[in-house]
Amino acid sequence: MLQSLLLFVLAGLCEIGGGYLFWLWLREGKSVWLAVVGVMILAVYGVVPTLQPANFGRAYAAYGGVFIVLSILWGWGVDRVQPDKFDWLGGWIALLGVLVIMYAPRH
Repeated sequence: MLQSLLLFVLAGLCEIGGGYLFWLWLREGKSVWLAVVGVMILAVYGVVPTLQPANFGRAYAAYGGVFIVLSILWGWGVDRVQPDKFDWLGGWIALLGVLVIMYAPRH
C-alpha cells in the first residue's frame, strides 16, 4: 500500500509540476525551455500510473483524489494561496475516496 501511495504522489508531482512549468511559459511569458521541460515531466507522468497494481480505471479514479490534495498543497506552497476549511474538508473526502477505491477488501 505504501508503494502504491508513493506512486500516486510521484504521478501527481509530475503532472502538477509539468503543467506548472507549461503554465509559466504560456501564461506568464517565461522561457520556452520551461515548457519543454514541463512536457518531458508530463511524459513521465504518463508512465508512473502504469506501475500501479490496480486496473486503469480504478488507478486513475483513485489518482484523481490524490491530485486534488496535491493541488491544494501546491497552491499553498508555491502560489501562497492559503487553503480554507472547505479546501481541507474536500481534500480529506477525496483521500477517503482514494482509500476506498484502491484498498477496500474485495471478494
